[in-house]
Amino acid sequence: MPPQLWQWPAAELARAIRGKRLSPVEATAAILDHVAAQQPRLNCFITVCADQALAQARAAEAALMRGDALGALHGVPFSVKDIVNTRGVATSFGVVPMRDNVPDQDAVSVARLRDAGAILIGKTTTPEFGSKGFTDAPLFGATRNAWSARHTCGGSSGGAAVAVAAGMAPLAIATDGGGSTRIPAACNGVVGIKQTIGVVPHSQALDLFGNQTYATPTTRTVLDTALMLDAMAGPHACDPWSLGRPSVDYAQAVREARDLRGKRFRYNLTPQGRRVSAQVEQVFRQALRHIESLGGSVEPFEAELDIEPLWRTVNHTVWRARFAPLVQQHGDALSATFRRQIESAQDYSALDYQNAMFARSRLFHTVQGWLDGADFLVMPTLTRTALPLGTDIFDRMEIDGIELGDIRANWYPWTMPFNMTGHPAISIPCGFDAERLPVGLQIVAPMFADAHMLQAAACLETSFNLLQAWPDMR
Repeated sequence: MPPQLWQWPAAELARAIRGKRLSPVEATAAILDHVAAQQPRLNCFITVCADQALAQARAAEAALMRGDALGALHGVPFSVKDIVNTRGVATSFGVVPMRDNVPDQDAVSVARLRDAGAILIGKTTTPEFGSKGFTDAPLFGATRNAWSARHTCGGSSGGAAVAVAAGMAPLAIATDGGGSTRIPAACNGVVGIKQTIGVVPHSQALDLFGNQTYATPTTRTVLDTALMLDAMAGPHACDPWSLGRPSVDYAQAVREARDLRGKRFRYNLTPQGRRVSAQVEQVFRQALRHIESLGGSVEPFEAELDIEPLWRTVNHTVWRARFAPLVQQHGDALSATFRRQIESAQDYSALDYQNAMFARSRLFHTVQGWLDGADFLVMPTLTRTALPLGTDIFDRMEIDGIELGDIRANWYPWTMPFNMTGHPAISIPCGFDAERLPVGLQIVAPMFADAHMLQAAACLETSFNLLQAWPDMR
């Protein structure tokens, strides 16, 4: 095992606690001490609830000593993105006007982790309402990449990914509306999944039937992601997409992963007309060779699509409906970037929205076609590694010296499609560029094949052998 408790995977913490080789208080205190040491440098928490966490840890220790029935994550600390409701702990959505908002109940995902015995240690940073692929806001400033203070951590679940990457929380609840879990996972070298729609009930979605957003796990290992899904998944009356789903043992599926023999992978570097950096391509092609070495087959597929306009039409009209009154009332307390995004949707008509929903249906059939005769799709999660700290969503970006506009369309063209279609997608670290910035590999599976996707990810995680790599903690 790693020498420091904050480096232990959640699965190992849970096993040691259950075996009474480690106290929940000892584990929680060690991680809280590490949070206190690293938070000034990384700025990935909005709220740290140390007193409540230690009280929960003492209660968990008492339950352990009494011989009570224990949940699978008993005594394991976790964080929650500050866009997800937590009972009795402030949920600010990353905005100044809601900094004192304290929910009276947990989101379903949070409640289920608590029921599994996990201990909430704090709320991680998010741009205002999770509104961009970077993590900064007037409320808290900027969150730094775990591997480089000069680079963004991605977003919008940047705080969650940085906390996990830096050992400040073994488990993190994030959200993903267009890549918000997978983008920062790729930037920070951790595992970020967007499960099939409905696998984890989403109790805060306002549009239940047209929903494209997900409450998601972020962890350092595929097994820890599976353990989180085991706790968070399952039907709930709040979410129609969750109803009627069979029970799946995700952790057991991961433990049974052996190789990729007979599995068919289709790959694409980037949609037609988009660029990918030479270093990302090099690492990606090495990953394809790992797939083949494990017995899988790889073949390319062609992709002619530009999802960003579709995603923006659906997403920004939802945002305008939700946040236009807030912008009117508290505009001076919100960032210019957030206001600009809300205002950008004012000219969309009901016809525009409905046509976008028709296009969303066509996209689903397109992805189904890509998967016909294949077990998985694979592609780079991002077309280049982390952008410089301070980049704005309306700025331009560069890939290998070529300047490009439209960051969403050019940096993460492969994350938005699967929010629109509901297919499961996972980003796992597969290597580094010359600056020691992580590169992410995205695996996509057929609907409800999440367990098979996790098995493939676990096989590759073992083959890549990157779990011993940690960012510099000085």
